[in-house]
Amino acid sequence: MKPARIVVLVIAVAAGGIAALLAGRSDLPPPAPAPVVQLETTDVLIANADIGLGNTVSAQDLRWQVWPTAAAGSSFVRKSERPDAINELVGSIARAPFFSGEPIREAKLIKAKGSGYMAAILPSGMRAISVDIVPETGASGFILPNDHVDVILTRRDRAAEKAAGVEVITSETVLSNVRVLAIGQAVEEKNGQRVVDGKQATLELTPRQAETLALSRQLGTITLALRSLVDFQSKDTPVADDGGRRSGVNMVRYGITTTTTAK
Repeated sequence: MKPARIVVLVIAVAAGGIAALLAGRSDLPPPAPAPVVQLETTDVLIANADIGLGNTVSAQDLRWQVWPTAAAGSSFVRKSERPDAINELVGSIARAPFFSGEPIREAKLIKAKGSGYMAAILPSGMRAISVDIVPETGASGFILPNDHVDVILTRRDRAAEKAAGVEVITSETVLSNVRVLAIGQAVEEKNGQRVVDGKQATLELTPRQAETLALSRQLGTITLALRSLVDFQSKDTPVADDGGRRSGVNMVRYGITTTTTAK
């Protein structure tokens, strides 16, 4: 037999063997798919929308989101541990901004009437300063948080006493139309409450007004005069900032003399 035919025969036999081998393997079952690793998850509380610095958190600002357990930090609020967390955090104030989708961390929130609450509700550039009050100098407890008051200073006028030879008591409005932030520890009216008793009133003042009030407390007795609701939006200029003008009533031991003075 010629060598060429032998080569062709060998190739044909090899091809047939390979074909038979492949045909035999096609009857085998396909290999099993690789097992899918199940990722452990948990529900965490996130911001449903951007929450700005100083904003009050509402229920619409929060929602639960599925989160990988391994990536959920210890400071995250988990539904498995606190299922009622949304209701618990409603009314809190953001002491740092939250972005939409960011996990909620309580370290960035201030609970109402908790530590830091007053600083959170205080407008930018304003100061909170407290004054001692009693029913006689605080409208008998009828001043509520968010009311507006005039601050009246009553003191003895030593110079006038020397000239008149009698005791002279001077009363003057040193601050006008200032907002009451709190009475005692109460910062808002509750359950229709119409009277709040407290030994101190916290007022919202500008830095200059705060200085005026601090000085006035050293000079005499401070009285708060409650303003009408319709006067809240009046554009009164605080007496402390009126260029030094003063008006008042001098009460003399044996009579009352009304005077107005200007510097």
